[in-house]
Amino acid sequence: MINDRFLKACRCEPVDCTPVWFMRQAGRYMPEYRALRAKHSMLELCKTPELAAQVTLQPIDRFPLDAAIIFADILLPFEPMGLNLEFAEGEGPVIHNPVRDHAAVERLSVIDGGELNYVAEAIGQARRALNARVPLIGFAGAPFTLASYAIEGGSSRNYLLTKQMMYCEPKTWHLLMDKFARVITGYLRQQIKAGAQAIQLFDSWVGCLSVGDYVEYVLPHVQLIFEGLKREGVPMIHFGTGTSAMLRQMRAAGGDVIGVDWRIPLDEAWEIVGHDTAVQGNLDPLALYAPLPEVERRVEDILRRAAGRPGHIFNLGHGILPTTPIEHVAAAIDMVHKLSARQVKS
Repeated sequence: MINDRFLKACRCEPVDCTPVWFMRQAGRYMPEYRALRAKHSMLELCKTPELAAQVTLQPIDRFPLDAAIIFADILLPFEPMGLNLEFAEGEGPVIHNPVRDHAAVERLSVIDGGELNYVAEAIGQARRALNARVPLIGFAGAPFTLASYAIEGGSSRNYLLTKQMMYCEPKTWHLLMDKFARVITGYLRQQIKAGAQAIQLFDSWVGCLSVGDYVEYVLPHVQLIFEGLKREGVPMIHFGTGTSAMLRQMRAAGGDVIGVDWRIPLDEAWEIVGHDTAVQGNLDPLALYAPLPEVERRVEDILRRAAGRPGHIFNLGHGILPTTPIEHVAAAIDMVHKLSARQVKS
């Protein structure tokens, strides 16, 4: 790699400055993406390898980021598993045949990832286009987050139907989670074989659970994924939001890097997961809307808490929002590199 800061940080190796990439760094805040999105639906972009690779490279061509992440969506496994997925304009993802009982769970197919070969092809094309400039990250949704979408039929505020299945039909719940865990393992293995140099497991909604519920209803299934991918030999990032209370348990679930959101100071989170584990985070995405001196103050605070320790990857606590000022994204990346380089030299 011409720039291997990100991979070194994943392994807790020293770097010349802190690597930075942003979740949803290829997206609607960029005019290049909006131009493509005006011509193609979300699923068309995801299912056309040439377009997915093009979107993947858009932020890399514009910003000095230290990693690319393949353009896809966490819900892509739904269709080959038997779920009717639609990205409704203004509503987000809608599942027209939600999973609400044991029979529906039984009907779901356990795919091996080959059914999503368009993602693998996009990874291959993106790797060739990147030409070793920066590493490429693959990703998938974690079992709980996928299950919540499948059960609720889309996004949810309180996860009522999801938790009802957990509490009232635990056998059905664990069967559903086991199916998702096996699908995700195969899907990520296919991404790695196609050229992904690291992978991230997104558990965006798991923060709605108590620690006890996480341990009982989620932890074993996440462990299955990370155990199944260990021998692939690439860094594995475990990310969730609202997870300050369960960071220790997430570390136990597996992964080489633990994603940290903005609700807990970075140094406190790192103390919890252990300094032998890399951490990723943790600027509030809304902080990018602040005046640049305030953005710099917050970037500097996170870097100060990281204290130059090997193993920190700078990121947001969740994805870039669509209306984020693009010049603030560029400025934040520059701040991370310059401030952390001074820190390393001092």
